[in-house]
This record gives sequence, C-alpha cells and structure tokens, in this order.
Amino acid sequence: MAEWDLNTAELHLLRELRAGDRVKLSGTVYTARDAAHKRIAQLLDKGEEPPFTFSGAAIYYAGPTPTPNGMVIGSCGPTTSGRMDVYTPRFLDLGVKIMIGKGKRSPQVIKAIRRNRAVYLCAIGGAGALAAKCIEKAEVIAFEDLGCESVKRLTLQDFPLICAIDSTGRNIVK
Repeated sequence: MAEWDLNTAELHLLRELRAGDRVKLSGTVYTARDAAHKRIAQLLDKGEEPPFTFSGAAIYYAGPTPTPNGMVIGSCGPTTSGRMDVYTPRFLDLGVKIMIGKGKRSPQVIKAIRRNRAVYLCAIGGAGALAAKCIEKAEVIAFEDLGCESVKRLTLQDFPLICAIDSTGRNIVK
C-alpha cells in the first residue's frame, strides 16, 4: 500500500500510482461539491482567484455532516464524482492534481487526467463515519452559507483510498 503525505511528497510521484493501488493519504485536502464547484467556476469566469490554490491541490468531493460535540467533523463520506465532471477538466488544467470521490468519470475528465498527469482516488462509499476518524482538522474556508457544501480545508492522516484512474488514464471504475 502506497502512503502519500501531501505536505511533503513531490507531486511527480503521483505518476507512480497505478489504477488499483491502495493508498493511505495524509495532508491537506479541500472539500467541494456541486454548489461549491459552481461558485468557484463563477469566480474564475470573473478573473478572480479560487478559495484555495489549485496548483497541486487535492479536492475531496464530500459534504460533511454537522460536527457532533467533541469531534473534529461529522460523517465525511464521498459523493458521486460525476456531478463535478462539467467543471473538472478546467480545474485540472489550472493545477488540481488529486480528486477524491466515488463512481465513474466522463471521457473528458479521463482525458484531462492524462493531460495533466493527475489522479482520481476513490473513497469507500457508505463509510463516512469511519472516514471521519482519519480527519485531524477541519475548517470552513469559503462559502459558509452553503452549509455542508461549503469549502473546507481538511487535514487527513492515513485516509484509505484506491487509485481508480491513474495519470496515464488506466481506469478500474468503468
């Protein structure tokens, strides 16, 4: 199983991942779902900066539930990635390198993954409460009015994932 620390790993090492590889991911990722993607695209259309630096970024397609007392975050499982496909090639072309979600991706997204040497990692659906145990820190950084769909900065530790589409376009989710 590959272990990746986004805070120290050189992103070119993502090219070594192969579809089907298991990964334990640590470091900073950003949550963004449908509504947040739409707003980020609107910012970009106006020539404004996104709420986080896209260069080398990892986006987790998740909308965590409200945080129970004494916990860092509520349940935080993946959402269906295909709903973000309309925005994904643009975000990849602007520097995003890792996407985390569940489900298949469009041919346009797979082409953009290859073009940008990015990867698509799948999280286990239906296990959001378990996934939350791998999140050490969570903070809203944009679009707080969207509630669970606000953009959050998460700090992960050993978050279990599977490489679903590698940087060459090999794909195990068809």
